[in-house]
Amino acid sequence: MFNSLSLKVIIFGFIFTFFSSFGQSFFLGLFNSSIRETLSITHGQFGSIYASATLLSSFLLIWVGKKIDDINIFKFAFYVTLLLSFSCFFFSKISSVAFLFIAVFLMRFSGQGLMSHTATTTIARYFTISRGKALSTCWFGLSTAEFILPVLIVYLLTITTWQNIWISISLLVLIFLPITSFVLIKRLNFDSREELKNKELKEKNIKQWKRIEVLKDYRFYIICLNMLAMPWIATGVFVYQSFITVSKDWGTFVIAQSFMVYSVLSVATLLISGFLIDKFTSRRLLIFMNIPLMFSVMVLFFFNNTYSAFIFLGLIGISNGFANVLGSSTWAEIYGVKYIGSIKALTTALMVFSTAFGTALFGLLIDKGFSIEDIALVSLIYMSISLILLFLVKNKLNPQYI
Repeated sequence: MFNSLSLKVIIFGFIFTFFSSFGQSFFLGLFNSSIRETLSITHGQFGSIYASATLLSSFLLIWVGKKIDDINIFKFAFYVTLLLSFSCFFFSKISSVAFLFIAVFLMRFSGQGLMSHTATTTIARYFTISRGKALSTCWFGLSTAEFILPVLIVYLLTITTWQNIWISISLLVLIFLPITSFVLIKRLNFDSREELKNKELKEKNIKQWKRIEVLKDYRFYIICLNMLAMPWIATGVFVYQSFITVSKDWGTFVIAQSFMVYSVLSVATLLISGFLIDKFTSRRLLIFMNIPLMFSVMVLFFFNNTYSAFIFLGLIGISNGFANVLGSSTWAEIYGVKYIGSIKALTTALMVFSTAFGTALFGLLIDKGFSIEDIALVSLIYMSISLILLFLVKNKLNPQYI
């Protein structure tokens, strides 16, 4: 199905999405309690710091992420790797609120932002007819991390300090990623593309939108409303998993174990969605993306027993599988790939911004005395409104042809 270069690009994407997990909310949330105890801060204070640092990283990502269109992909990946390694080391040195802000900013910018941006932009640009399957395979990296890391970190925290864990991660990044990047994408450049058959050249006739043109397109904002539901809601859940655990009386290891269900269903959905996208297009599948997420917050609203944790995170996993692939392929389908780096920099920045919004909102509502059920209701209202708007424009999401 894929030639040797295509396989290398996919493996590169897999590895970079796996390592992006160190800046993802599900991973940073595992250290929430440890950091709050070290600094003696509340849920709301942690959330405010986390959100503001994440917000700053999203603004910077709009500018830095655009550079992937202008320089060699290998060089870009190498710089991102160095930044991630330094960020992990800095995270181990948190000793004050100011250090926490800087550390979270660096991790969100380098990990969640640039690592995933580098992987998905490279995949979306290189592949055309197999873009869906390639992106779904690439995102297996993050799903694999979500399956392995929560239980591993919970265990490691019982035998060593959280600071030692972060120092080890920093060394792993610094040694492993430059070598794999050199082996896999040293020969890849801006113009590298998947080989096409003559009958499949249609994509070349799609209008190639610049970022300024995209910003003037009303469809962009409606799609974004739906795309951003998963990041802000899931981030709130991941960052405040300890609050949810206490509220529902689920026990210490239930959320970590539930992440395995989340990961398995996310992977299964990734596998299915890749084939569905290549057959039906992302534009047609977009309307279904957040339906499992809506059911998940309903579960959180109505049920308290331990088993509901597995159903809750499992449904989030299904939406996550769709969202990861659709979040990259949809923009390439509608707006072309020539300026996909700058467009993806913008959408990734918006995604990072939405995680800041989710963290701040959850923290604020928790400090105001809202129950987790109340927060679930707020999330459901948002998704309902955005889905209605998407339904109204679902037949207008076609690309423009030259």
